Amino acid sequence: VVPHNDFQNKIATYLQGSPDDTFTWFAGYRMQYYAGKGLLAPVDDVWEKIGSNFSGAMKKASTGPDGKMYFVPNYNYPWGFFYRKSLWAEKGYAAPKTFDELKTLCAKMKTDGLIPIEFADKDGWPAMGTFDYLNMRLNGYQFHMDLTAHKESWDQKKVSDVFDTWRALLPFQNPAALGMTWQDAAISLGAKKSGMYLLGSFVTQQFTDAATLADIDFFPFPEIAMEGQDAVEAPIDGLLLSKKGGDNQAARDFMAFLGSADGQNAYAAVDASNIATVKGADTSKFSALNKKCADTIANAKSISQFFDRDALPAMANNVMIPALQGFVKDGTIDVKNLESQAKALYAAQ
Repeated sequence: VVPHNDFQNKIATYLQGSPDDTFTWFAGYRMQYYAGKGLLAPVDDVWEKIGSNFSGAMKKASTGPDGKMYFVPNYNYPWGFFYRKSLWAEKGYAAPKTFDELKTLCAKMKTDGLIPIEFADKDGWPAMGTFDYLNMRLNGYQFHMDLTAHKESWDQKKVSDVFDTWRALLPFQNPAALGMTWQDAAISLGAKKSGMYLLGSFVTQQFTDAATLADIDFFPFPEIAMEGQDAVEAPIDGLLLSKKGGDNQAARDFMAFLGSADGQNAYAAVDASNIATVKGADTSKFSALNKKCADTIANAKSISQFFDRDALPAMANNVMIPALQGFVKDGTIDVKNLESQAKALYAAQ
């Protein structure tokens, strides 16, 4: 087993070395990038067996730049604000529908002695979720996708507006964020030290106590501008076949199994924090929270993957992580510098 962050950051080296035949990875640009580099084997034959199990959006997310199929979705999970129902009932809080309501709620929570927004960014990637939602809510889904693909420039007012809007939340975020992992922040939320936490539904993996888990609820990121309200950040995880493992029929058979209701039901029995991607998966054991998560994804008009999956890997890891950590630290950002680095990185592709 390789630590999650290490695997993400060293995947290119892994694929050029002695990779497993099939391995877990992500949909979106990060899959397409390595498919385009010739490091993955297409699995169109697998999709001939499992294609009817998936929606058009899932099929699109599994397609490489050459039109071939490379990815078999296993599960996805929405990002939203998670909170403890009992704490909110005790304090009389209500889920905000607009950004102004969110700021008002944060101010009330701070007065009540809570950390309003739990936040952790020691590992660099969690802050991307806040950027993604603010950008989509302010500028719309398509602009966000065009920005991650560098079809839009970083040094424009629309991007500066994202950071200006975020700056209003900084006083309400955990001031110790840069020294905390997401697991640390989840513990704080569970202990009722903080009011809410913007993260993926995998946050519930940290709540092993049944009573605490049953007390967790969530609400979608509030609206800012109307055009961005129909987008949900819901990364898709699944399986890829390495180029070196392309001849292994057993690996293809395993991928086909995971692309079936039986396969995903078996996975869900081990990890109930995520939402199956196949049609016909067993939802009878879903908790109220899982049902809400599944409905949120199903009702979304647009689904983003997450910045480090939608953007060029080097842009996410080498540029965005230090830029966002700097912003979380002192509220400053240099969008001209972001643009100059993006221009160089994307031009090199």
